[in-house]
Amino acid sequence: MPPQTRIRSELQAELTLPPLFTPVRLRELGDAFAHAQMIAGEMGAGTLVHVGRFDLAEFAVVLEPTEPLRSARLAFYAGMAATAEALAAHAPPEMPVEIHWPDALTVNGGLVGGGRLAWPQGTRERDMPHWLVFGAMIRTASSGGVESGLYPQVTSLDEEGFDESTVQALIETFARHLLLIIHTMQHEGFATVAKLYLSRMARVSGIRRELADNGDLRVRPVVSDKIKRHDFMQALVNPSWLDQTTGGIRMSV
Repeated sequence: MPPQTRIRSELQAELTLPPLFTPVRLRELGDAFAHAQMIAGEMGAGTLVHVGRFDLAEFAVVLEPTEPLRSARLAFYAGMAATAEALAAHAPPEMPVEIHWPDALTVNGGLVGGGRLAWPQGTRERDMPHWLVFGAMIRTASSGGVESGLYPQVTSLDEEGFDESTVQALIETFARHLLLIIHTMQHEGFATVAKLYLSRMARVSGIRRELADNGDLRVRPVVSDKIKRHDFMQALVNPSWLDQTTGGIRMSV
């Protein structure tokens, strides 16, 4: 891994990350997800790109899998679990933080953002990708000019009582959780990570859910053997929380 890269800013102190991470800070209009993909081959695993904004926690981390794309893609669930756990760590007491399969995150029932995954174009399912990039975007403050309560299905962290210092702390906490979760995944298998991820989904009475070995979500009523399968790979194509027009977080669900 290359020496730690530090990009100074008068607006925000540099992140304090575990030793395996290399922070790369972009200016306010930067795109962390796109930039991480652009430098993934050069910078390598542990590169964590983040954007200096007060209204968004936007970050992306480079991973270097050692298995074929079909199974390496499951790292997405580790990234989502780490993001949800980081949100929960900084949330007010008993504030519900939930994952909506596969990629959306809500706080107190309102959409705050989500995660996404990228890999080198042209990589086949049986090939080992040179890199993966997990990226997340969390709305920390309401957009300027948007009246609170105008969009009841969405929210921001400041509206839900999170501390003002959440942006930097959230990314730092994400990095620590991701390191632990990936370590667990490598030593105990995907099932442990799947259990953590599923524990963050809203409970539905009479329904059992599990993640298949290829990442598909399987849903089965307790009183029936009929299983409904949701395609993981297809779901990753268009992130449910992302506004494709603006490139930001949706204002409706």
